[in-house]
Formats: sequence, C-alpha cells, structure tokens
Amino acid sequence: MASRASREVELLVTGLEEAFQRRSWHGTNLLGSLRGLRPDPAAWRPAPGRHNIWEILVHTAYWKYAVARRITGGKRGGFPFRGSNWFLRPVRGTKDELADDLALLKRCHAELVAVARTVPLGQLRRKPPTTRYTVEATLRGVAAHDLYHAGQIQLLKRLQDGR
Repeated sequence: MASRASREVELLVTGLEEAFQRRSWHGTNLLGSLRGLRPDPAAWRPAPGRHNIWEILVHTAYWKYAVARRITGGKRGGFPFRGSNWFLRPVRGTKDELADDLALLKRCHAELVAVARTVPLGQLRRKPPTTRYTVEATLRGVAAHDLYHAGQIQLLKRLQDGR
C-alpha cells in the first residue's frame, strides 16, 4: 500500500501533467496551447512592450527549471539563457529556434516531474531556502502557472485571428 506522502506526491504530479500535457476537463493545457505554433504567430506582440507567445513559452520553461532547483537545492546557472524570468524571443525567428525552445520546455517539465516524484517522505511541507512557500504549494503553483499561461496563449492566438 502506498504511503500517504507518496499518494500526495502522485496527486501533485498528476496536477502538473494535466496542466502541461494530459487531457483534462479544464480545456487546453500548456502544451496543447502551443501545438502547431509557427514562428510568426509565436513572435507577434499585441502591443509594444508586451510579451509574445514565444516569450511565454520560455518563461514557463524557466520557472519549471527554477522550481526544480529550488526543491533540490541545486545551483542556479544551468538554464541555457542568461538572466531570469523573461527572455527576449525570438532571436533568429526560425522554425528550428522555436523547435529548440519547445524542446527546452518539454525537457524542463520532465526534469521537474522527476524531481517531484523523488520528494522524500515528510518533505512536502518543507520550505526551501529563499522562499516562503512549501514544496507542495510550489508544485501546485507550477500547475496553476502553466494553466494561467495556457489561457493567455489561447487569448493571444485569438487576438491575432482578429487583426
């Protein structure tokens, strides 16, 4: 029989997966919102100084990376772009660049899920250094973050349809 902690971890992982790539009642998940995306629509900005879909994609990858490091206590500096949080995209605007950034998002998600699955018994209520949120709240927050940005991406795509 699974321990209470392992059941809780599995529920958190299920939430992460539903928000990112599994079918669920709530509608489009993050990966679904990016399906079939091409460079021009990904780079479109609704107004000067506003984020585009491409930047949101890399932003969500960054936070998956950051949360995994926060939970494990790993060192910062392994994200492929300099800076944090928001990154100016695209650089070249090519299909390959977009594919690479989408692969980065998928890789960061897989790494976060792997980290979540290894949270030791009793560590879900721990607050990692530099944050006031528990591991459990942080993992729930990543799922909410994915869904928030999935909705934002869907809205940006609709706005482009009307321009």
